[in-house]
Amino acid sequence: MKTYIFCIGGTGARVMKALAMLLTTGVEINTDEIVPIFIDPDASAADLTRTISFLREYKYMNEQLHFSDDMKNRFFKTKISELIPNYRLELSNTRNDRFRKYMGFDSLDIANQALAYMLFSEKNLDSDMEVGFKGNPNIGSVVLNQFAQSDAFNDFTNSFRPGDRIFIVSSIFGGTGASGFPLLLKNLRGINMSLPNAGNIKDAAIGAITVLPYFNLAQSQDGTNDIDSSTFISKAKAALEYYAKNISGNNSLNAFYYLADDIYDMYEYSEGGTTQKNKAHIIELLAALAIIDFCSMDNDALQSSKGKALNPIYKEFGAASGDEDMIFSSFYDDTRDIIQRPMTEFTLFCKFLNEHLNSSKSLKWAKGKRPFDGNFFNGNFFKSHLVKIKESYLQWLDEMASNHRGFAPFHLEEMKKDVFGFVAGVKPGRVMNYRSNYDLFDYCLCDLEPKVSNNLNTEERFIELFYRTVNKLVTDKKLA
Repeated sequence: MKTYIFCIGGTGARVMKALAMLLTTGVEINTDEIVPIFIDPDASAADLTRTISFLREYKYMNEQLHFSDDMKNRFFKTKISELIPNYRLELSNTRNDRFRKYMGFDSLDIANQALAYMLFSEKNLDSDMEVGFKGNPNIGSVVLNQFAQSDAFNDFTNSFRPGDRIFIVSSIFGGTGASGFPLLLKNLRGINMSLPNAGNIKDAAIGAITVLPYFNLAQSQDGTNDIDSSTFISKAKAALEYYAKNISGNNSLNAFYYLADDIYDMYEYSEGGTTQKNKAHIIELLAALAIIDFCSMDNDALQSSKGKALNPIYKEFGAASGDEDMIFSSFYDDTRDIIQRPMTEFTLFCKFLNEHLNSSKSLKWAKGKRPFDGNFFNGNFFKSHLVKIKESYLQWLDEMASNHRGFAPFHLEEMKKDVFGFVAGVKPGRVMNYRSNYDLFDYCLCDLEPKVSNNLNTEERFIELFYRTVNKLVTDKKLA
């Protein structure tokens, strides 16, 4: 089963990044393959480019690890495919173009120009669309209507198979997400039946999450904001009313997730482009969990007929506490069971690489029959890819911890005298061994290295050895 994830706008990109981070740690998802497709006219948006860069690193790691029966490792296990170049559905005529020109305003007759003035302000008509729709879904609804005619959409329809699923991620309070979501859904449920696999797509299991406001924007330097965060709530209310009538009212979705927060951080103002680089937020992680939840549902619960969901499901997310700085114990058991162990294992792996690897390379675990030598540590797999993955993951954790509402499940600072005390709110258990801290980590590496199959290549053996080690340590120290 493939799960196609349409990620619309900046929120879509950041949620996909959060999902990729969770899959990096080995969080389980009940699908064989993830296929991201980004819909965003702002090709240079930093949030989008950072996500695409991480997906490329992940894809490389996944392809190097063949996950045979000799491997217990879950890091990087779920396949993420690049169906279309850069994972991105290109939109025509949005670069260096004003909306007025795009819609052919000057060629309209007087009556239709008068109608256009009822729907769009003069500022709308003169809007430059290169960095998106700047919080104007009325513009987005016109421009995004083209994607069903694109080559990338044809690539999607050609690759779709019976049993595949679709999930749509968007925000409700901006321009691209609020307009792109209902348009995409309309084109999926009302698909042109001459397209390949149209019948399978029309009646596919389709889920979506709509993200309500979870941040505010500061004033721009010149004080003239094209995007005004004071309108986010009113825009969300208007969109929700539309969704109630035209999405929920039509049973268009098999599963519809809502996510919101009432604590807002103030982000630096940006209309898009290379300056749109928002800190990672817990809301994006929780939205990624909605995708995991959707994939876990039985096929019987997600049946459709003639483009209508037979038993639509609606969900919201609830936490065990509303702390401004959340940790794993802030969640209910179901959420903790999904994320705590894999995130703890991978974070411990990253901390070892940062804090102790150089002191450990001379030990027995690195000197076996197929040693991890200088060629390995200076090679492409480790130095060019695994290190980048580690740095991106730790930065993602750090951004969530410093955001507001924060999520800080780990103490990321170096704690060599209390290595296993890094999980916030968790007191490590005692292990019957005279070794402690990184000495215990080294002991486990040396003990487990001979048990790793020699059928694996060097890269696979390295990841397998560390996965088994952190898995054992997290269990023995009762960290999850």
